[in-house]
Amino acid sequence: MAKYSGDGGGALDASLDDVFHALSDPTRRRVVELLGRGPATTSDLARPFEMALPSFTQHLSVLERSGLVTSEKKGRVRTYRLAPRSLELADSWLAAQRALWTRRLDQLDSLLYDLKEQQT
Repeated sequence: MAKYSGDGGGALDASLDDVFHALSDPTRRRVVELLGRGPATTSDLARPFEMALPSFTQHLSVLERSGLVTSEKKGRVRTYRLAPRSLELADSWLAAQRALWTRRLDQLDSLLYDLKEQQT
């Protein structure tokens, strides 16, 4: 699993920015969900969406640049696959945030409990 360092700079943060930018669009999130089922061609991925193929391939390009997907071209057919490392990077960042806020809420809970005990 990729580990987010949280150092506030560098290539890791740029990668994380790219991942969250890519996932900010509902079409791209749906593509990631579809690829979670297995590799798919451009036309297979585009089928559920009501948009022109050039517009759809722009979404695929954003996903590929972010590292969320990879593609391979054989002849005229391009096949996309999920690249889990970038998802693991985002998951690590979210886990660090969750741990931080859990700790803070536990501290608040403890403080409120202590204040309530002092009042009684």
